[in-house]
Formats: sequence, C-alpha cells, structure tokens
Amino acid sequence: MTPTPFSFTVSLLATIIVSLTTESDVVTALGSASTVAVTFGTGTVCGIIAGDPTQKVQCYQKGLIVSVLPNVSFEAISGGRTFFCGLRSGGSSIHCWETQTLVNSSSFRPKRIYSNYGVPLTDLAVGDDHVCAREVGSGIARCWRGKGGSAFPSPGIGLKFRGITSGSGFSCGILRNDSRVICWGANKIGVEIQRQFGNLSMSSLVAGDSHACGLTTTEFLVCKGNNDTGQLDVTRGQAFEFSGLSLGRNFSCGIRRRNGLVLCWGGGNTSRVADVSFESIVGGLDFICGLTTRNLTLICWGNGWFNSENVVPLGMVIPGPCVQSSCNCGTYLNSETLCYASGNICKPCRTELPIPVPLTPILPPSPSQGSLPFSQSSKGINKLSLAFFIVGSIGAFAGICTIIYSSHQGLYRFLLCRTHNPVQPTVADANIVTAVVDNNDSIAPPLRSFSIRRNSSRRLVRQRSGSSSSKQAERTQNFSFSELANASNNFSIKNRIGSGSFGVVYKGKLQDGRQVAIKRGESETSAHKVKKFQEKETAFESELALLSRLHHKHLVGLVGFCHENDERLLVYEYMSNGSLYDHLHNKDNIKKSSSIVNSWRMRIKIALDAARGIHYLHNYAMPPIIHRDIKSSNILLDANWTARVSDFGLSLMGPESDQEFMSTGAVGTVGYIDPEYYVLNVLTPKSDIYGFGVVLLELLTGKRAVFRNKDGSGPIGVFEYATPRISNGDLRTVLDTRIGVPEAHEAEAVELMAHTAINCVNLEGKERPNMTDIVANLEKALTLCENSPASLSSATMSLPSD
Repeated sequence: MTPTPFSFTVSLLATIIVSLTTESDVVTALGSASTVAVTFGTGTVCGIIAGDPTQKVQCYQKGLIVSVLPNVSFEAISGGRTFFCGLRSGGSSIHCWETQTLVNSSSFRPKRIYSNYGVPLTDLAVGDDHVCAREVGSGIARCWRGKGGSAFPSPGIGLKFRGITSGSGFSCGILRNDSRVICWGANKIGVEIQRQFGNLSMSSLVAGDSHACGLTTTEFLVCKGNNDTGQLDVTRGQAFEFSGLSLGRNFSCGIRRRNGLVLCWGGGNTSRVADVSFESIVGGLDFICGLTTRNLTLICWGNGWFNSENVVPLGMVIPGPCVQSSCNCGTYLNSETLCYASGNICKPCRTELPIPVPLTPILPPSPSQGSLPFSQSSKGINKLSLAFFIVGSIGAFAGICTIIYSSHQGLYRFLLCRTHNPVQPTVADANIVTAVVDNNDSIAPPLRSFSIRRNSSRRLVRQRSGSSSSKQAERTQNFSFSELANASNNFSIKNRIGSGSFGVVYKGKLQDGRQVAIKRGESETSAHKVKKFQEKETAFESELALLSRLHHKHLVGLVGFCHENDERLLVYEYMSNGSLYDHLHNKDNIKKSSSIVNSWRMRIKIALDAARGIHYLHNYAMPPIIHRDIKSSNILLDANWTARVSDFGLSLMGPESDQEFMSTGAVGTVGYIDPEYYVLNVLTPKSDIYGFGVVLLELLTGKRAVFRNKDGSGPIGVFEYATPRISNGDLRTVLDTRIGVPEAHEAEAVELMAHTAINCVNLEGKERPNMTDIVANLEKALTLCENSPASLSSATMSLPSD
C-alpha cells in the first residue's frame, strides 16, 4: 500500500471534518450563545434553569436572586457590559435586559429587539455594547445596538457564516464556504485579528476583549489579536486537547477534553478552581464562570469576581438548549428531567478523540522510503492522555492514512496509524478513527478514549438473554402475567415500593406464600413508545441475563421473570428493610425509626456488605460485571439487615482484564456517576468505585449525593461538601449528627472509612483503590468497632498500587 502524501492527507481530513461539524456547535464563549451569561460591568451572572416547566432565565447580582421576565423558554443567552440578551426557544425573537437597574427591586425589565417567526435566528453573540445573531437558513449575520446609541454595522448579505462571536467593539465569524475568519465593527482590532488568522481554516471561534481563539479544522488551538499579557501564548500545542474556550480582557481559558478541567493562560487570577470538571465556561473581562459537570451548578472565580463564595446560588442550569427533535450525536444524561419532560438536550456533534477499530495493524514505512521520524516505543501511556493526533505543520507524521469504505454500512473511516507524539510515548499495534459518519453526514455518538493495551479491541458487550436461555430456565421461574398481577393486587399503588432501571417495583405475595418484589416495565405514551420499549427491552434482557447466573449473599436474588406480549417483569427476593437511601434520607423512615442504622458499627457493616457484593461482580463473575449505577437506593437491606446490591438493568459485561472499555454513552445517576466516565465515555471498574465512594460519604455525613446547602447557596454535591474537610483533618465537622461523635474505639474506624471514601472519589480512575483494597479497609474498620483494644492508623490503609 502506498503511503498517502502528508499534505494531501491533512487537506483531505480538514475538508471532511469541516463538512461534518454541526453549524450550531462552532462558537461557545463569553460573546457567544450559551446557557450561561455574564454581564461583567454589573457583576451579574445568569443561567437557563433546569427542571422547570419553562426553560426560564434567572440571574444572580450582588447577593440577590433576580427574576427575568417574560417567564418563557429560552434556548441561549449571552452577556455584554451592562446588559444581556436571550434567544427564545425556536429562535423567533431576541429579548435584552439592562442589569444596572432593578424593577420593583426584584426583576430586570425586558426589551424585545427582534421578532420574526419566518426567519429564526441562532448563534446569539453579545459584545460589550452590541448584539449579533445569525439567520438559521441563510447564514447571514445581523447586528443591533452599538456604543453610545450608534448602530453597530452588519457585515452584509453577501457573507454567509457557519458561526459568529462578539468582542469589544467587533464581531467575527467563520465563513461557510472556506472556513476563513471574517471580522467587522468599529474597533480596529477586529481587522488585525482577521489579518492574523489569514487563510487558516477554522472549525470554532471565540472572542475576548481584544483577541480571539479557536480550533482549526485539524483541532489545533490558535489565538490571534492583542497579546499584551500573554493571552495568545497557548501553553500546549496538541490537537484534540480542548473542547470549550472562553476569553476575557487579558486571559484565555480552555476546557481540557480529557478530564473537563480548566486551563488558563495570560493575566489575571483565573486558575483558582482545581479538580473540578466543567461542561462549559463563559468569561467576563476579569473573571470567569463555569458550569460544573458533577451537578450542573455554576462556579465563578478570578480577580473581578465580587463574591467571596465561588458557588453561584442559581441551582441547576441546563448544559444546552432543550429541543423536541431527535439528537444525532446522543443526549445528555437525564436530559428529559432537566427539560421537565419537554424535550432533550443534544450533545454537540464534534470531532472527538481518535477511537480504535479492531483491524490488523499497518506497519509504518521504513526510513529508506523517506518517511518522517517516528517513535519505536510500545509502552502504555496515561489512560486519560491524548495518544494520537493529526499532525500539523511541525508534527512528525510517520504512519499511513487509509480511507476504508464500508458499503454495507455507508460509513467512511479515516485511519491514522502510529502517529508520533513529541510529548507522549506512542502506542504500537493500534489503529484509530478520527470520525465515523452516519447516513445523515453527522458524526456518530462520541467515543472519547480507548484502551492502549494489546488485544484491547474486544469491546465491552452486553450478554443477551437469548444466549443463556437454558440457564434461565434452570435457575429462574417463568411466571405468567396474570400470576404476577394477582400477587401484587393488580399492581396497586398501595403495593408500590420503589422504581428501578426500567420500571416500577411492587411488593407481591406468590401463591405459595413467598413475598417477592416485582419490577414491571412502565408503559409509555405513543410519542416515546418505540424508544422507551427498546430501552425497557434492553434493561430487562440485561438484568435477566446477569442475575440468572449470579448467586451471592450480597446481591439481590432473582426469583423469576415474565416475558408476555409487551410486558416485561422481573421477580426478586423481597428485601423487607428497604433501601439504604430510605434509612438515610427518607423523612418518614427517619421519623419512624432508623435507630438500627444509626450506629457507626452498623453503617460500616452495611458498607462492607455492599463492597463485598461489588467485589464479587468485579473479580469473581465470569466475565466481570460493571454495575454502572451504584447508589444508596440500589443497596437494599434484607430481614437480617444484610446489605445487597440490586438493579442490574444498566450493567455491562466484558473481557477478563482490568482494561478500559468504550461505552456508547455514559449512563448513571447525577451525583454518583464517575466524571471521568461521563466526560470520556470510557468505562472501567473504577467507575463503580466512584459511585461507591459517594455512598460511603452518604453513610458518613447523612447527606444526599446532591443536596441544598443551608446557607442558600444552591445544590452542592456531598463530594464537594465533605472531601475538602476530611482532607484537612476536619472529619468531625461533616459526620452525621444523628449518630453522634464516635467513641474512642470507633474514631479510627470512621477515619479509615472516610479516607477510603475520598480515595474512591478521586477524579482520575487510576488514583482510586480497587474493590479488594476497599473490602480490606472496611474489614479493618469493622474490626476496630467490634474490638475496642485494636489500634490501626488510617495511614496504614490500602491504597491503589497501579
């Protein structure tokens, strides 16, 4: 096979990536459309609130929560010096609000500057004093307002844009036809920015006060414009490194694609927030705000941030607009809940990190063929690191780039082989794909990372019930629907005791007198019937296939199933003492009596029971099983108060090795889902360990995974609440007051469990212990509680060795 010429390869990939990038995703910054807006002149932060019947806007200014009228749904907002604007859902109108004066001391007065149902707009971009937006169909940019009351010019109908952004006195956009940058406005810096970008082909662009940054079509970061404080001095030069950008007066910031952490350069104190993963960031002139991945709340920091507290008390903010249409590239986790069942939030269709395909490796050309230098190393690298990238004008390109056409699927796959990375060691024996195209010319749901070990092409697969039907028949009972309806009093609401991954759980009594729990797949309305039935079918088959072959005292046992017409039901052993969540957080349960779980010994025992169940899944099930939804409501207590792990509807099985596995989309529950898994879509057993770490923190503090702070600062995760205090030696300040201060012989046990918990919730999976370590620590902790003379320092606890 003849090596593809370097220049042709890069040009071809650039052309393809440009054609596949969704237009609405090319601009995200301070002066661009987002679900968060900063009005820097008045210190006002606004967000589109989640979980409300309408996607309304709410603001925070000088310690006050400010309402925003009209109370209707908005899809995007953007802020300037003393005002911000919002684009109504559907793009039919733009409203703007001055933030210098409150009306009746509680709200901002709206002013509508655009209304046309026939010509919807997108890409709302507010500069310091002006507003621009782009017509959806034509790509024409239109502008309003301007400094001192003068009109801000529009670029003209001859220019058609894929995206626009606004800075101080200028706006810039990416042209549809050739992806060049064009700027306009009264500020001459816009002309200079356009000149510096020259003929570069850009896929995204953001504007600050007097500079602009963006990603090229080969996903390299480029910054142009004023550089008086180093805001153009990009500290790293790898492709695919950043997924989001935001700029201020003298700084630039980007979200690291591999872990969601923010990296800033230039002037200003913009790097105070560490170990927090973000969905998006927006900037004022001298401070920055970010929407956290963990619980979709806002954090602001920097020299210009006026509040001593970083958290903005607006509650949860949606990470993207709620839409009624289907999503080509997947939806955000729990998006239906975030949109109050009025739509979904689509993930952006971007070119993601290269992903592997199970093909025979293509050997690089020998040096005699005139190839560029390449690394011979086959050592593994950090599992989160960017292992391959498209080589730019300086990089070293040593592989062969091949285009494979798969006619039966209609997919083009672009393969890069053995690309040399001057910063990281290379990975041998691997092929990668830069984009997978579906029949609608959109990039398929992102797979953001991959295993770098040999023989790692085997994907994590879900075992279907059809492959184990004989085992199911042997070990589980096949019930009729009428039997289970009679057992549950026709699924009476009085018999309802909870819900699971695909349906509602009812208490039942079989004809032979056995008490059972019956999970029934919920019926759906016709609008969602097909999709929900498929999800129900998948979860049913997964749980049936798993539980029919799992038998362990710390896993809820499966009694039988019903597969009749459209009905899907599973029958479990009845856990008479309910869920751990109920005993910790359900007010009715707490008022009645949860004294049994209100001792440190009992809480440690419950933690140990659950850990042993997960340990069995990870280490003794063949093949190993990753639960994917470890949380306190999935830890049930039987009649003897033995804890058992339940609900395997989201669980996956895979090869017998401790590797990373691709998942088609992160699933789980807000507050418990592993941020590394959520950001990268890479699943390992360490994802379960993160969720279990949150459960340990619940046991220690008595607080929910996400709860509202008493000081009114909005929702906070138990991770953010407890981890800093435990790390600083202030464990007693976070302990559940219902139990009281640990006795002398309990103190070290509780400390050991606490330090195990904070190790479990490390942001990077490689830093978390495995279940063997966790079980050993909890066994030691329980021994400490039961044998007062024992002594064990938390410094001796097991830590991850890899």
